[in-house]
Amino acid sequence: MKAWVLEKQAPIETKPLILRDFPDPHPNGHGIRIKNIACGVCRTDIHVAEGDLTLKKSPLVLGHEIVGIVDEIGENVTSFKIGDRAGIGWLNGNCGRCKFCLSGRENLCPDAHFTGWDKDGGFSEFSVIAADFAFHLGNKQSFVDMAPLMCPGIAGYRAFRLADLHPGDKLGLYGF
Repeated sequence: MKAWVLEKQAPIETKPLILRDFPDPHPNGHGIRIKNIACGVCRTDIHVAEGDLTLKKSPLVLGHEIVGIVDEIGENVTSFKIGDRAGIGWLNGNCGRCKFCLSGRENLCPDAHFTGWDKDGGFSEFSVIAADFAFHLGNKQSFVDMAPLMCPGIAGYRAFRLADLHPGDKLGLYGF
């Protein structure tokens, strides 16, 4: 597959991403593969590319606002089928056993894995993820409109959910 690959962190103006052939990913028994249709660019991608965040693997495919169509599924997957529209966000996996995972705060898991940081992301033709960490997408919005919902959309929804609002309450979200 073709992918924009980061091998060495450097300022964005030096164009550190290189378009090259990269191995096709395939899901394990509990995973799905998505044919990427769109992938948003997040400021976090720039932080990784420029070295503000430590590079956890190299080479690395950035991108965690991924949307597309499921084109391959693992033998144990029942929640997705080939042809489904799906998305991948920042959280790519976690331990499922720590106090954070068990209390709905899995993004704080000390063993969390993140798309486009320590797992290859969506600046490529295909992406893989455990089915439990993928999002089902409806058919009403375009892929381009859905891609940003995989990061700031998820963050905003999480803030809304954790706020435990009641009818008439207001919630302000800043920094998006």
